[in-house]
Amino acid sequence: MTTARLPLFPLNAVLFPGLVLPLNVFEERYRAMMRELLTIDASEPRRFAVVAIRDGREVAPTAPGMPDQTALPEKGPAAGFGSDPIQSFHRVGCIADAASIRERANGSFEVMATGTTRVKLLSVDASGPFLTAEVEEIPEEQGEEAGTLAEGVLRAFRSYQKRLAGARERSLTTSELPDEPSVVSYLVAAAAVLDTPSKQRLLQAPDTATRLREELTLLRAETAVLRHLPSLPAVDLTKAPTYPN
Repeated sequence: MTTARLPLFPLNAVLFPGLVLPLNVFEERYRAMMRELLTIDASEPRRFAVVAIRDGREVAPTAPGMPDQTALPEKGPAAGFGSDPIQSFHRVGCIADAASIRERANGSFEVMATGTTRVKLLSVDASGPFLTAEVEEIPEEQGEEAGTLAEGVLRAFRSYQKRLAGARERSLTTSELPDEPSVVSYLVAAAAVLDTPSKQRLLQAPDTATRLREELTLLRAETAVLRHLPSLPAVDLTKAPTYPN
């Protein structure tokens, strides 16, 4: 297994391989991370690890309990994550490659990154200006019948997307959807409107076939629920939110 030590960026979201991650970086610990990444030559990958927060705060609180704008903010790389930060994070995450890091006049950063490879979180170090982690890459195994399952998931996803967006809204056409099973599994996992624990389970599935089977179950269940709702606002499944740190 390949291991590496990388900057660690915890989020209240799950990043999947192949998916774009826009970030609005304003906290000093993450500004320091971006400044460090900018020291890497642009011809080399500027990699950091993203993990979903299980128990903690994406933005450091100003004080225990409800935020108090008059209080001094909690500081340090592990602010908001307790004395043993690794316990606040899900153990499977994804490496992100920052294709674009733009510093604004006020010192914050606008970052555009892409998920590349799943990783297992082995340890977290809070001794520097930002969190770093030792991570181990997780190979993507196809599993049995991944191709057949991918076809079923695509059909279920089209039905789900039509129900979610409304019959009169434009739906994704066959030419716009991939046919490689692992790519299908990650695209659907990212596009489906699911809570963080559900997305995390999909990310850490042992193989592509297992992920696709779970997605098929989820999509059918969600579509059945949507069928009984009177109406829903149109949802653009291709529009990714920008995550504030």
